[in-house]
Amino acid sequence: MDTESAARAADIEAMHQVVATVERSQRRKDPDAFLSLFRPDAIWTTGHGKVLIGLDAISAFTREVLPASQWDGEVTYEVAHVVFIRPDVAAVKVRQRYVFPEGESEGAPLYVMSREPDGRWLLSAGQNTEVVTA
Repeated sequence: MDTESAARAADIEAMHQVVATVERSQRRKDPDAFLSLFRPDAIWTTGHGKVLIGLDAISAFTREVLPASQWDGEVTYEVAHVVFIRPDVAAVKVRQRYVFPEGESEGAPLYVMSREPDGRWLLSAGQNTEVVTA
């Protein structure tokens, strides 16, 4: 594998780790782990359409909602597709599944991630969309 391919593979693996941390933070209802993934100027749209601009707004919402969320089940997040917009910016399509004793639901988040100067990939923007089946 050449150097460029190895670097691209490492970047994609880092994005998978960001998504895995989102999953763990949701399972544990851990706002600190979730919030550590965001740029300070990030934009986040919740599954119900609430637009949050900046880490302060994302933090206030997350600290209120995540620990108090009442659901008994399993959640999984899986990277479905990555498109590099530039070498340091990527769109990451995610498959999100919630499995409850009474059934399941699915989400189709889209994350825009950017590589920071220190090499970390962080969430710059996110749109969390519920999948509705007819």
